[in-house]
Amino acid sequence: MQEMLVVLTTTEKEEDAIKICATLLEKKLAACTQIVGAVKSAYWWEGKIEHASEYLCIIKTTKELYPEVEARIKAEHPYTLPEIIAIPVVAGSKEYLTWITEMLKTSSV
Repeated sequence: MQEMLVVLTTTEKEEDAIKICATLLEKKLAACTQIVGAVKSAYWWEGKIEHASEYLCIIKTTKELYPEVEARIKAEHPYTLPEIIAIPVVAGSKEYLTWITEMLKTSSV
């Protein structure tokens, strides 16, 4: 079975999150996405602590597809330095993980 990842990114606007997630699904780079929002973010930026309301994208994919996922997020994202992190899935329902693999087996659109 392929190594699964959960990729996270945040956007300022819900429509940007929707666009990014839709593109990843259409290109068969993600089997499933969720958008959670708005979440409260706090982070260092240009020497000071900033606070923002953002939309969190949760993206299920594989390690093999990660480089394409990252490139697509960067291409679609309005931030100059978007958060893009990948977390390995260390355990999960065998049926669900198999489903992810099956959804991503089909060639890209």
